[in-house]
Amino acid sequence: MNNFGYKQASNIDDAVTLVAASEKTSFIAGGTNLIDLWKYNITNPAELIDINHLNELSNIEQLENGGLRLGAGVKNADTAYHPIVEQKYPLLSKAILAGASAQIRNMATNGGNLLQRTRCYYFYDPEVPCNKRNPGSGCPAKDGYNRMHAILGTSEQCIAVFPSDMCVALAALDAVVNVSGPEGARSIPFKEFHRLPGDRPDLDNNLKKNELITSIDLPEKGFEGNYSYLKLRDRHSYAFALVSVATTFTLDGSIISDARIALGGVAHQPWRSFEAEQFLEGKTASEENFALAADLILKGAKGFGDNDFKIKLAKKAIIRNCLMALRPETQLPGAQPAA
Repeated sequence: MNNFGYKQASNIDDAVTLVAASEKTSFIAGGTNLIDLWKYNITNPAELIDINHLNELSNIEQLENGGLRLGAGVKNADTAYHPIVEQKYPLLSKAILAGASAQIRNMATNGGNLLQRTRCYYFYDPEVPCNKRNPGSGCPAKDGYNRMHAILGTSEQCIAVFPSDMCVALAALDAVVNVSGPEGARSIPFKEFHRLPGDRPDLDNNLKKNELITSIDLPEKGFEGNYSYLKLRDRHSYAFALVSVATTFTLDGSIISDARIALGGVAHQPWRSFEAEQFLEGKTASEENFALAADLILKGAKGFGDNDFKIKLAKKAIIRNCLMALRPETQLPGAQPAA
């Protein structure tokens, strides 16, 4: 057991100042991933800065532009069951409820969800090399057991996947992440928040040193008319996605005027193909067009042996989820599946 210090921040500026005071200081909110990392000796903070009681992080409020601001400290469960989220952003509610367990959703925070580390088995085993844990040490997953690993956006350095369900929906919704740090406050479009591994797989996102996520902004458009979240996994609950798909459409009759498709479980970040989305715009909402869009999304996909099946699985999941988004009522308990 490591000895560690503990301080409770009084406001956002205080939290940023406290965490910047030492190299081995970490923010703690829900702690659902931090404790795992600590338990496996992947991180060993010397001091924790508690941000759970900061009012600035704890609210969900409507914005003047018609959007919705989700406080970074709001629990995942409270976000999923918030009446505005359920009614206006049902894709997000459904994605959150597909993740983890009820107990974890009751503790995990919105900001922490964005900062999850990969669940790669090699990353969690300190006895083996891992470029995410120790840059330059190697990636045993490429030639090892890689059933859960990435098929898109990989590099020679890393084939790990990002595990969040919530973030797949946030990617499809074009959310914005608001942060505060020593250099002040800034906003990061969601598509620019997470990173592909490249030659720095140890960097999961584009936060600057000692920056704190303060909130997540959702745009006015929530796609409550046509949406679907599909998560394919080894067991029904408390399992990470083999492949997940968040899909939203705006339809003019049977013609797609706006399409968003984001994938989880396949890359180092939530994966979107703007080429595929643009292809669908102006097209008929049909299985044939969804299959062509799936081919565009999966262009360049590469398996590493044990995860080769993910390419075919992902294509089928994209097509199925697009069809489900045409009839969101088929996602209700007891409903007949989409054709």
